[in-house]
Amino acid sequence: MKNYFKALLQLEKESEFSKRVLLLSFPFVVFLTFMLCLKLMEPLTCFLVYIAVVIFNMFALFPVSYELQSLRKYIYSLANDEKPQLKTRLSGHDTKELAEAISSIHRLWTSKTDTLKAQTISGAAVLDTVPDPLLMLDNKGYITNCNMAARQFLGNNIIGQNIDGIFATNIFIASVEKVLKNKSDSETLLFHAKKHNNRHLYAHINRLPVISQSRTVAVVSLYDTTKALSLEKMQSDFVANASHELRTPLSVISGFIDTLQTTAHDDADARDAFLNIMREQADYMSALIEDLLSLSRIEMGQDKELKDKVNMAEVIDDVVQALKIKAFQNSINIKIVEQGKLPKIIGDNQQIHQIVQNLLDNAIKYAQQHTEVLVELKVVEKIPQAAGSEIASGKAISVSFNNKGAKIDKENLARLTEKFYRMQIHKDMKIKGTGLGLSIAKQIIMHHHGNLTVTSTSYNGTTFTVYLPIKQN
Repeated sequence: MKNYFKALLQLEKESEFSKRVLLLSFPFVVFLTFMLCLKLMEPLTCFLVYIAVVIFNMFALFPVSYELQSLRKYIYSLANDEKPQLKTRLSGHDTKELAEAISSIHRLWTSKTDTLKAQTISGAAVLDTVPDPLLMLDNKGYITNCNMAARQFLGNNIIGQNIDGIFATNIFIASVEKVLKNKSDSETLLFHAKKHNNRHLYAHINRLPVISQSRTVAVVSLYDTTKALSLEKMQSDFVANASHELRTPLSVISGFIDTLQTTAHDDADARDAFLNIMREQADYMSALIEDLLSLSRIEMGQDKELKDKVNMAEVIDDVVQALKIKAFQNSINIKIVEQGKLPKIIGDNQQIHQIVQNLLDNAIKYAQQHTEVLVELKVVEKIPQAAGSEIASGKAISVSFNNKGAKIDKENLARLTEKFYRMQIHKDMKIKGTGLGLSIAKQIIMHHHGNLTVTSTSYNGTTFTVYLPIKQN
């Protein structure tokens, strides 16, 4: 009985049970009032009968009300994605069937929701594996969804933005509008995105055959052609420069051959002089072709895995031994300073030899006679940043090459690593070179995610410093 009254109080608190009982007892109030007016019953009798009716209604209505209240709580809990248990033992047959039907519906929708969620996650995962940016648009041009590549390229907050605010390019916006307004099923174009680091983008805009549940009506796929166009231009410039550089020695050799075959046919002195010049030009062409092939191999092998363990001190010693005779002929002393014990670095052993060979050869070639070339090795905490290059993080080894040559001005410093670039003063001094040594060194350093810096002063000469990461990350 105690539990009954406790449950009754709880039911009254939650559902105003007493009002329902009184409302159900109202017809008896009318009947008893009528009997009282006709004096067919005494007032006390009417009151006692009314109390009896109220108590009867209360006991009759309580089980159904309590079970319905429990069902209501159960349904609300299901709606809030909770996992409740129907603690009340239902007595009514209809109430039991209602509870079972609700539970069955909940299980069905839970199953469908889980399936849909799995399909959505799977679809999103597939889209995120696509390397090119994908944008989904509604009929007003707002972005409804995108893949990971698009978020990385355009930002994480692009969903909900309008496409014309992201790419303010008239030709692109016009193509998107044609598809959204159903004037075209698909559009393709190449456009220049100034707002996004001057990228050149190829866009393919497709209209969906039906509107999806996310209101998506069109899909925009983007492909970054900046690197491809840059490579195409570089190859074109490379062929043009190589043709120009080879044309001069070929013209010289051809001219001397014509002279030897005609006017200087029987002139022994002229023949010897001309053959020496032809030999120099042939050697120059041979060196140029070798450098061109080397540069081409390096550029084509940018994706080659770096896995050799390279001892920089041993590399320096090997190159110094190879160039010792050239340094002696130019009256140059090579000094090596190694600050502390150097760890091995991860890289390409052959390419790193080529960096040191090119830079030390240049240091000897352009140094003043009877001076010293200083090669200094040490460990640094990090590599200085370089514009437009991916620099590895962490510790690195720096190798600096200093000679006491003439000061190089800022304009020439900025162009030293350009292909075929040679300073006019060096041409005037007839110092031989192809203008590719520093370009080759720079390409190798970029492949190793390092950096190359150059400083030049009138009192300390010129210093080339190579930074190579100890580990590739």
